[in-house]
Amino acid sequence: MEGLPSGYRPNVGVCLINSDNQVFVASRLNVPGAWQMPQGGIEEGEEPTAAAIRELREETGIVSVEIIAEVPRWLTNDFPPAVKAKVNRLWGGEWHGQAQKWFLMRLTKDESEVNLASSEADREFSEWKWASPDEVIEQAVDYKRPTYEEVMATFRPYLSERGIAAKCLSTKW
Repeated sequence: MEGLPSGYRPNVGVCLINSDNQVFVASRLNVPGAWQMPQGGIEEGEEPTAAAIRELREETGIVSVEIIAEVPRWLTNDFPPAVKAKVNRLWGGEWHGQAQKWFLMRLTKDESEVNLASSEADREFSEWKWASPDEVIEQAVDYKRPTYEEVMATFRPYLSERGIAAKCLSTKW
C-alpha cells in the first residue's frame, strides 16, 4: 500500500454521518466510556476502501452507505505502552501504533440497519449514538484524539454544524 509508514499496523477508519451530518460513534465493550468511530485492520491483499466497507459492516451491521471523501494520506497514532503490549500480543506483531486511511461515508437508509451484535465478528461495542464532530473529538481516548481532530478538520467542509445534541441509542437507557 502506497505511502504506508513502516512499523504501523495498516488500518482503516470510517466517519459515518447521517442526514443531519451527525457522526456515528460507539462505546467499546472492553473500555467503558471510550467512544470511537468504526475502524479496523486491513487484511492481506485488501484495498483500504474494501476494508472500510467490511469493517463498518462487521462492527455495526450497516451496509447502506455512500463514500463521500477520503483523507488523502495515512494518519498515524502511537499506542500507549499498556495498549501496545496488549495489541502486539493479540495481533502477533511489533507495532508502534496504527496507520489509518479514513473515509467519510453517509448512511443512505435509516438507522434500523445498526446491529452491534452482528454475527460476522466478535462484538466490540455496547452502545452507539450520533454526535457532533466536536463531541466525537472530546469523547475520544487520549491517544486517538489528535487523529480524530485531523479527520474532522479534513471532513469539515462536508459537515455542517447544526447544533443538534447527541442522540444516544443504548439498550441500557
